[in-house]
Formats: sequence, C-alpha cells, structure tokens
Amino acid sequence: MYPGSFDPFTVGHVDIVERAAKLFDQVIVAVGRHPTKHETFTVEERADFIGASVGHLRGVSVASFDGLAVEFCRTRGACALVRGLRATGDFEGEFRMAMANRDLAPGIETVFLVPSTDRMFISSSMVREIAGYGGDFERYVTPAVARAVRKRWALET
Repeated sequence: MYPGSFDPFTVGHVDIVERAAKLFDQVIVAVGRHPTKHETFTVEERADFIGASVGHLRGVSVASFDGLAVEFCRTRGACALVRGLRATGDFEGEFRMAMANRDLAPGIETVFLVPSTDRMFISSSMVREIAGYGGDFERYVTPAVARAVRKRWALET
C-alpha cells in the first residue's frame, strides 16, 4: 500500500508507484485525509485523477481511507507500506512514522523507495505554489492532474 494525501498527485508519485509495481503483485494507492493539511482537492477528486494517472500499470488500484494508514493496511491485508524518500530532509519524519507504524502493526513492513533523480525535488506543495502563481507546473504532473489543477485555478492553457 502506498498511502498519502497526494494533493495533487505528481510525476514523482507516479515514479514511486511504478517502482512499487515492479516489487509487488498488487499495489493500492491509498488516498487519505491529512488532519493538519488544508485540502486543495477532495479525496474523491484525487482518487479519480490518480486512477487516470496510474491506469497503465498492472496490479495497481486506488482506494480512499480515513484514519491511520496501518489500520487501513490491516483491513486490506497489505504486508507493506510504501513510502517515497526525495531527499535527506524527508528521512527523519519518514523514519519516525515508520517506527510508530512498526510499533502499532509489527507485521506490516515499511519499504522506502527513491524516485528518479530528475523527479527527486518534486512535491505537491511545489506544484500548488507554482500553479497558484500561474507558472508552468504541468511538467510536474500527469495530464489528468494538470486538467484538474487548471480547472481549480481557472488557468489558461
């Protein structure tokens, strides 16, 4: 399971899903609500454009959840949580989360995957900021996400 808020889903996220699909027979991209983040897109909107972005991958599905990712993992029978690491700045928070998840659900492993170097710097917040200022954000997202972002911010193409 690859959980996240994915608000919006980026080509960096696609990269991680593609890598996970090579390692696991089934990958669930699990779209959740983050309790401290303001949502740009609803969970349903995110699930829709994620589905369109990863539809080319065999064994990949999209689901939404509320609550703890490890609990959703248990309900779906997943054996691992996939997390992407972009840079050393991600490591400390991800490591703490992995340790908490191991404590809460010892049978579920956390697997860290690193994106391609050309996608290492891409983040959802960066995409939101560039789009919010009317900048060229489209290279960082899939066409389905670009359409949704343009519509949300009423941007011209």
